[in-house]
Amino acid sequence: MKTAVITGSTRGLGFEMAKEFCRCGWNVMLNGVSEERLEAAVKALEDIEGGGSAAGFRADVTSAEQLRELADLAREKFGTVDIWINNAGVNQPLKAVWELTEHEIDTLLDIDLRGAVMGSRIAVQLMEDQPLGGAIYNLEGYGSNDAMMLGFNMYGTSKRAVTHFTVALAKELEERGSRVIAGRLSPGIMVTDFLTNASGTGQKIELPEKTKRFYNIVAETPDIVARFFVEKMLANQKNNVHICRLTTGRLLSHFVTAMFSKRDYFAQTDRK
Repeated sequence: MKTAVITGSTRGLGFEMAKEFCRCGWNVMLNGVSEERLEAAVKALEDIEGGGSAAGFRADVTSAEQLRELADLAREKFGTVDIWINNAGVNQPLKAVWELTEHEIDTLLDIDLRGAVMGSRIAVQLMEDQPLGGAIYNLEGYGSNDAMMLGFNMYGTSKRAVTHFTVALAKELEERGSRVIAGRLSPGIMVTDFLTNASGTGQKIELPEKTKRFYNIVAETPDIVARFFVEKMLANQKNNVHICRLTTGRLLSHFVTAMFSKRDYFAQTDRK
């Protein structure tokens, strides 16, 4: 039975991907910083009938030592790690860069960028010792395609860097003849508490009404994106793959269907 490790997987997209892997018969190693949410997430996966096994490990992705412990535990429990997904991330307060505190900047860069770099490094070291190698996927986000907007400077900077890093990592793996491959997951827009809370602290982000209207047209829920991602990852054998949910065709489809169906994701999020 194969195994997936997903950082930041106690809720949101990470948790939905974990559920999809489990439904496909995979073992899943969950990760988060809240012991309470981690235990609840593991229990939810264990309740999936016919699913694979689930375990959890509390680890801060800004700590290389804790990420190494996560990798070692996954290997100890399940034997191999076939897919490693660096999903953990936080948003920034909706402020210009000079209005952010040093702590807010450090937190975002440490989790969103350094977490992906160190997670990838440790995953490669783990998978290089496996006969069949493995696959590493890093999450893109706003800014990966050079998009810019007031209040998303540091988040976009980190995600643009993640894109460069992952493409360069794939090239390094190819040039070394590694059995490990690396790719990118681009989820498009999902309206969850990630968009409305900053830095993992619960600090409220007040999005402009114009932005909310746009997101209500093009956004999807994490479970839909997760099913798409897991299906593509299970089928993929190529290095440097870019798995993108919000294609031009899908974007146009959202605008067409929006004329017949009105959605208010933010009202749903605000009630949580």
